[in-house]
Amino acid sequence: MSVSECISALLKNSTAANIRIIWNIRIPRVLAAIIAGAGLSVSGLIMQTTLSNSMASPSTLGVSNAAIFGANLSIIVFAGGFLSTGNNIANYTVGANPYATSVMAFLLSTMSILLILGLCKTRTFSPNVVVLSGIAIGSIWTAATTILQFYATDVGLSAAIIWNFGDLGRATYRTDAIMLAVVFSGLAFFMLMSWKYNALLSGEATAKSMGVNVELLRFYSMLLASMITAVCVSFLGVIGFVGIICPHVTKRLLGQDHRVSIPVSAVGGSLLLIIADTLSRSIGNGSALPVGAITSLLGAPFFIAIILSKRENGSC
Repeated sequence: MSVSECISALLKNSTAANIRIIWNIRIPRVLAAIIAGAGLSVSGLIMQTTLSNSMASPSTLGVSNAAIFGANLSIIVFAGGFLSTGNNIANYTVGANPYATSVMAFLLSTMSILLILGLCKTRTFSPNVVVLSGIAIGSIWTAATTILQFYATDVGLSAAIIWNFGDLGRATYRTDAIMLAVVFSGLAFFMLMSWKYNALLSGEATAKSMGVNVELLRFYSMLLASMITAVCVSFLGVIGFVGIICPHVTKRLLGQDHRVSIPVSAVGGSLLLIIADTLSRSIGNGSALPVGAITSLLGAPFFIAIILSKRENGSC
């Protein structure tokens, strides 16, 4: 479609096919990129601040691992909400429940979050305890997913693996609305608490001297950031590195004042995911590559650069 055809379709003055492409496929996809990109980016920023760990991201607590297990459980054990479809792929278009896999992924992600935060509450709620608990629980989810896939049928295994790819093409106006409600609520809370995050940058002792309940702030911040991640991942699949790239770029360019870094990180995450989605559709030669693969290709070198950066780490 040419630019003029796109504009005509947006104004609903084009052919029926063009209007369907723009309004039923492209716009929900772009909205999903904007909303999920903002949510994942700001979640990464908040996790890095509350855990005092520049490597922290939405996957630190094993949220993505739990979502993958939940989706695999739904697809492999419960046939993804399709009920008695067996191993006949032709039956997968009959009686489909488009939200069954997403709901299961969200429930497992939420359970993982509560489990990790519960473990942290039994001891001092310190950043190291949160990170170690997330790594441990995430490993358990990964092992359980591997066992599930080992016993899966060919059709179930293929469907499960395809779900693992981050794909904005699954977005609909309804899923966009759900993600928007959660992400907007989270961003509003983070903006209200921005002065407390700024105080936390000076250390826990300084923050406490300013009247900040550090343990409670860390608990609610991690819970809300993980919930945002869980909602986005349950609808779109795993999209990695957005929560690392954008917060670091924002902090390098504009500093660490959360009154600025939170909205700028949100905008940066949206732009990054839109660019990655555009690349995924351009490189795919007629078919869209998983956007999660593009963000990982962009993020892995960036992650290594952070590790090797003398500004971030004096020595290993």
